[in-house]
Amino acid sequence: MQEALKQLLDKDATLLIPIAIFLMVGVIAVVAIVFGTMARMVNSKESERSRREIAAYIAEGSMTPEDGERLLTAGKNTGKKKQSRCCL
Repeated sequence: MQEALKQLLDKDATLLIPIAIFLMVGVIAVVAIVFGTMARMVNSKESERSRREIAAYIAEGSMTPEDGERLLTAGKNTGKKKQSRCCL
């Protein structure tokens, strides 16, 4: 098989360019998926840590449950029309 591939590439070396592009795109896609997954994991871990800290403040009495609920729902989409972050 290696010999056949070598003969094919010797005959037409321009086949090497699409193969290299395909491999680079594949590697970039895999790296993007891995880093995206890691970012979501860190985000959910920090969100859970914040929930626990807010619950602890409520339990010790230094924060009211209404304040804790307001903090937990801050920044979440509550069914209202999502505002665009664009300046237009």
